[in-house]
Amino acid sequence: MKKLGIIAFLLMFISACHNNIPETTKIRDFVDTVGFAHKAWQVDSVLVRIDRLFGSGIDHIIDSLGITSETAWKVVISPHDDHAYASYLYPLLLRNIKAKKLIIFGVAHKAWKLGLQDSLIFGTFDYWKGAFGDIKISPLRDEIIALLPQSTYTINDSMMAIEHSIEAFLPFLQKFIGPDIEIVPILVPYMSYDRMQEIAPKLANAIATIMKKHNLQLGKDLAIIISTDAVHYGDQQWGGKNFAYYGADSAGYRKAIKHEHEIISTLTGEITPQKIKLFTQYTVQDTNYKEYKWTWCGRYSVPMGLLTAYYLSQMLNQNLNGVLLDYATSIDHPTLKVEDLGMGTTAPANIRHWVGYAAIAYK
Repeated sequence: MKKLGIIAFLLMFISACHNNIPETTKIRDFVDTVGFAHKAWQVDSVLVRIDRLFGSGIDHIIDSLGITSETAWKVVISPHDDHAYASYLYPLLLRNIKAKKLIIFGVAHKAWKLGLQDSLIFGTFDYWKGAFGDIKISPLRDEIIALLPQSTYTINDSMMAIEHSIEAFLPFLQKFIGPDIEIVPILVPYMSYDRMQEIAPKLANAIATIMKKHNLQLGKDLAIIISTDAVHYGDQQWGGKNFAYYGADSAGYRKAIKHEHEIISTLTGEITPQKIKLFTQYTVQDTNYKEYKWTWCGRYSVPMGLLTAYYLSQMLNQNLNGVLLDYATSIDHPTLKVEDLGMGTTAPANIRHWVGYAAIAYK
């Protein structure tokens, strides 16, 4: 046992030296190593398989929307479901992010367990584990926190350590942008629209101040990523809840998809607070903002992220226009084969249990 302990210590020391990371550094570990590729070779294999299955479809979407290799998104809304299910939407959306500094708004799925609500959630980690090497937390995080009123945020590493919604797309960002990306993770728990309207301008002002200080450009040097899956639908295996609003059959599926596109229309075109509020009215109960009206897990991360992006763009004298690159569900295209890669799926996908995905980009 002593020999094993010495060997383990030496391996940790060598790894830390290799990454130039001190032993005392706080590194957030992976949460989901089943649904998400977390090793470099897994990411490479997943992308090869996506290209084989969906490459021509991705190219068609890109060509039809006039997207080129020079296109640089300022803001994106990205899915965070299993790579086997959301698959092609990741490269379709993320390969046109050019900035290396990324402010990321994630869902706080289990915030209720920790009694967290009505404040932005930051952590104190120095790095997050990544498929292509540990990902540095940008020094911008602490600069942002220093400029925010204390009433607008909380620091909670426990919440940051158990949340998977940011982890999903990090391996693709490292692959497309480079392993040296820097991130500012922000989780958004239960929060009313009025509270978001109170916090978002303050957060945007902090970001704008820091961008001016460091001479950063939106889209070129810094980008915003908002994490959400779209509707969680069906009447089976949702913890005893029934989310089959229109019925769990093919007719209900078609009606649900139509409703999804109504919601997405509030997130595309020129973004305004009025449209963002309408998204909230679609997804959150009018009388209790903690309850779903329509089951988007990003019912808080999306409006908080977009309001911040809207006010930031106004401060930078820019407009923010969104385009839906594609919408998909976990059952409308082939599931990517990943089992031989040491991966899998974390939930079923069938007419009685499916998830929607919206890939939306802003320039």
